[in-house]
Amino acid sequence: MNAAAPAHGAASTAAAVELVPILVLLGAAVLAVPLFKRLGLGSVTGYLAAGMVVGPFGLQVVADPGAILHIAELGVVMFLFVIGLEMQPSRLWTMRGEIFGLGFAQVAGASAVLTVFGMVLGFPFAQSFVGGTGFVLTSTAIVMQMLEERRVRGLPRGRRTIAILLLEDLAIVPLLAVVALLAPGTERIAGIERIEALAVGAASIAGLVLAGRFLLDPLFRMLGQARAREVMTAAALLVVLGAAYAMQLGGLSMAMGAFLAGVLLSESTFRHQLEADIEPFRGILLGLFFLGVGMALDLGVIASAWQQVALAVAG
Repeated sequence: MNAAAPAHGAASTAAAVELVPILVLLGAAVLAVPLFKRLGLGSVTGYLAAGMVVGPFGLQVVADPGAILHIAELGVVMFLFVIGLEMQPSRLWTMRGEIFGLGFAQVAGASAVLTVFGMVLGFPFAQSFVGGTGFVLTSTAIVMQMLEERRVRGLPRGRRTIAILLLEDLAIVPLLAVVALLAPGTERIAGIERIEALAVGAASIAGLVLAGRFLLDPLFRMLGQARAREVMTAAALLVVLGAAYAMQLGGLSMAMGAFLAGVLLSESTFRHQLEADIEPFRGILLGLFFLGVGMALDLGVIASAWQQVALAVAG
């Protein structure tokens, strides 16, 4: 009995130590987010600032932000699923001009300008192009959160912003193909492989659309008859994560897969229940994602080249 007591005490101490980073993250978010919102800077800035303070380049409470980001990215996936639930296919079809017209113009125009700016700074064309297109691909999670806080997501300017974000997600595969062409040693890469990558991405989208059209609504109707709320929640998570994984296998973003799954279920009779089931997971994981991004920011790197960074940001 006496021998078991120290072992039990050691286990309790270990559990307490493991809880410290979680408590610090929660405390930092609880303090920073209301403060930054009161200052008019938004909750995203509060999360980022809190992450910088407790991260490896701050108080070092959390040493590996990458591990947190790997899990927290699911918050972005769920966020896009909820957005998709609010967009019926008919509404999305009316936005086709904004998605492929305005969205393409923004991606192409901004990429060209940033590529030229990089070359003016003295970087080669390949590096300038990769950097320029990287900056053009906006963070969907941050922008959507800002639109929601400013209550402009349903306004025309909010709709145009969403259209551009959707095109940016679709542009990932062709942009990666172009980057592969610019990489050293790409003369060994056969053109057929790049075509296959595009075909796999298109097939993933088509497969997800067919599955959503003919399988999802009957599945949730059957589960609804069972009257088991926890099973409905598990099914909602299965659909979101499964769609995200399917898109990832096809070389597209997980967020795009979740968005398409939401759109396909937007006309389902279970839409509101699905949104209520996903919302708690979405909020917590999305906040954790912003904290992880803040923890990954190394202000020392920025300080060491602050003149170049300031010039690039202004450009």
